[in-house]
Amino acid sequence: MESNPALGQGWRLGFLGLLHMDVFCQRLDQEFDAQVVVTAPSVSYRIKIHGAKNIKHYGGEMVTINNPLDMPDPVIIKEYYEPMVMATIITPDTYLSRVMSICSDRRGAAKTTQNIDNNTILLQYKFPLSEVIVDFYDELKSITSGYASFDYEEVGYELTDLVKLNILINGNVVEELTTIVHATRARQVGRSMLLRLLESIPQQIYAVALQAAVGGKVVAREDIKALKKNVLAKCYGGDITRKMKLLKRHSEKQKKLRMIGNIQIPRDAFINVLKRT
Repeated sequence: MESNPALGQGWRLGFLGLLHMDVFCQRLDQEFDAQVVVTAPSVSYRIKIHGAKNIKHYGGEMVTINNPLDMPDPVIIKEYYEPMVMATIITPDTYLSRVMSICSDRRGAAKTTQNIDNNTILLQYKFPLSEVIVDFYDELKSITSGYASFDYEEVGYELTDLVKLNILINGNVVEELTTIVHATRARQVGRSMLLRLLESIPQQIYAVALQAAVGGKVVAREDIKALKKNVLAKCYGGDITRKMKLLKRHSEKQKKLRMIGNIQIPRDAFINVLKRT
């Protein structure tokens, strides 16, 4: 059980893919009338910090990070480490190129390839655990028509380069969507998450800015356009001054609404954002 200032108390649970998680949440809602907030899946990272005061504060030079929100300021971090797994994939040879393609997309490193028989191939890949825990199995089954099998075992930690990716809606951080990603993939992951949010959040009466940021730098942005309102519909005649006043007043109202507006994010949006396919 964990507690968070923004989200309150909750549990860290493991699921057999997004479908399993979705069904679990639906049953909680239907059978217990419990509407839950689902956060992005995460793994335990390790960081090495420097500075005597910082080491004393965290109780040691090596710190384990279980929650992306607990990631310290990058200034005090010397090295990042992420958990790795050795995966074994058995697939029909007709799907080999597709399987190798998604393995490459997930930062997989090929280790061995061998033929089991005339039509079946065994592959061993080394992956970061974070790349396979969400929807890799679902995607693998999809591209192989359900014929491929997947298994993995943990093989320790490796040095890497990580950043904390924040998702902001109208300048406010959505802590449920904060995640840790490889530095080279921050822009790609951020844009993908924003596009899925764009599909999930309905239009508002004012424009909504969706941003993905690393530190204070915005790496991706999408905008949800405001619902259109013809403020000049009842303005008859050709008095341009009055029309300009109406447009200016409407613009000021939009800015004020944007500042105080509270965007309601549909619950299924959190699951949709996690999907890659």
